[in-house]
Amino acid sequence: MRNGVQLITYANSLGGNLSSLADFLEEKGTNILSGVHILPFFPSSGDRGFAPLTYEEVDPVFGDWEDVERIANNFDLMVDLMANHLSRQSVQFQDYLKRGEDSPWKDFFLRFRNIWPEGEAPEEDLSLIYTRKPRPPYIEVTREDGVTEKVWCTFDYEQIDLDVDQEITRRYFSDSIRMLAGHGAKGIRLDAFAYTVKRPGTNCFFIEPDVWEVLDHCRTEAAENGAIVLPEIHEHYTIQQKLANKDYPVYDFALPMLVLHTIYSQSSARLRHWLKICPRNQFTTLDTHDGIGVVDVADLLSPSEIEATKAALFSRGANVKEIYNTAKYGNLDIYQLNCTYYSALGDSDINYLIARALQFFAPGTPQVYYVGLLAGSNDIELVERTKQGRDINRHDYTSDEIETALELPVVKKLFQLMRLRNLHPAFGGELEVHQTEDSFIRLSYTSGEYFCLCEIDLDIRSVAIDASPVEGVVFEPIRWNEFACLG
Repeated sequence: MRNGVQLITYANSLGGNLSSLADFLEEKGTNILSGVHILPFFPSSGDRGFAPLTYEEVDPVFGDWEDVERIANNFDLMVDLMANHLSRQSVQFQDYLKRGEDSPWKDFFLRFRNIWPEGEAPEEDLSLIYTRKPRPPYIEVTREDGVTEKVWCTFDYEQIDLDVDQEITRRYFSDSIRMLAGHGAKGIRLDAFAYTVKRPGTNCFFIEPDVWEVLDHCRTEAAENGAIVLPEIHEHYTIQQKLANKDYPVYDFALPMLVLHTIYSQSSARLRHWLKICPRNQFTTLDTHDGIGVVDVADLLSPSEIEATKAALFSRGANVKEIYNTAKYGNLDIYQLNCTYYSALGDSDINYLIARALQFFAPGTPQVYYVGLLAGSNDIELVERTKQGRDINRHDYTSDEIETALELPVVKKLFQLMRLRNLHPAFGGELEVHQTEDSFIRLSYTSGEYFCLCEIDLDIRSVAIDASPVEGVVFEPIRWNEFACLG
């Protein structure tokens, strides 16, 4: 995949369907985007696509495979494979419920008996299991033959975990990867990958060495079909470093909190340290369809710095309340904060542009969530209607709303910054993190005759970027401060 800016979006969030998304990308994304990660567009029974019934179909409410391939013909396409689970309503699980031990899918789903022969987990084993939701990680089901048993269910009750030790599951992964690549996907994101391997007496999270065998299987299949795999793991940054050391691309989920801390505190020391040691083959984000991750930044910020950053988000952010991050609003994951990134920075144009400049100069391929692309504020109306905290950052834009957002000065400047990041060859070189005063940041890339230098003053809140000329491409000068962002 090209080292340019990528968009993250739902299939229906920019105009209503895949066809309108393709129109948007072709009309507005040329030169500012090189790729797009379309969040699950398959038939699904829950979790906005993350409880897929099958990967063989596009949900007709979004469009069809021709729409997906149209996008893939012009932009590097990334899609999701839920490595940990499949829908409870899937043909496979329903067949198992109907036919029991006679079903060809009886070993496909992870039954407790596959881990504990008696079908029951000792309390001491259950207490060790890593879960971010305050409930046991299983559901009891009754088959048509009257047998009741426990099956693993890490997330929502519509998402039944797979037994990745079984040959039938490995074949399913291979078939799905091959099929998705055949429709144009260059990247396969392995959602919730760290939860796939379960072993008795462990926390059932990123269990080594077994997890590497599953990951290697998926990487080999993807490579044979011209694609890469990207394991999605929210946890301590050292796991990302382990993955990178084995030549896997990773996510930089520590960056969002580090950037907030940097702007709130006007101190760059923690961020500069991370930029020096973070993996280079990574995908960077500030915002995603989930919340702003907190667990990922442990030990890169101290506990007091993490708490101060969270407190600053709630006190300085725009229209964000702590209650939106509680069980009352469906947030059972205490390690994520629900807020758009623009609102996390107080709906401040200059703060937001500083944040994006820091992301685009961080090592790796930058991804911009569609709400962030349009500098979207918190959707309070939606979250109050659904009582789901994550919906605060999941507003679906109509065509008219898109056109209005594109005229905002902050969005125009963001597009200018994205065009520079997407087209300038200096970003194919090496990053230098310069030693500076704590309230000042100087980052530069050099590749042969090309260079790009970014200077950020956190005290006066300004961004200045200088770039060497590129034949055939004109880049507008970037000299932004709070006053410049208002006009």
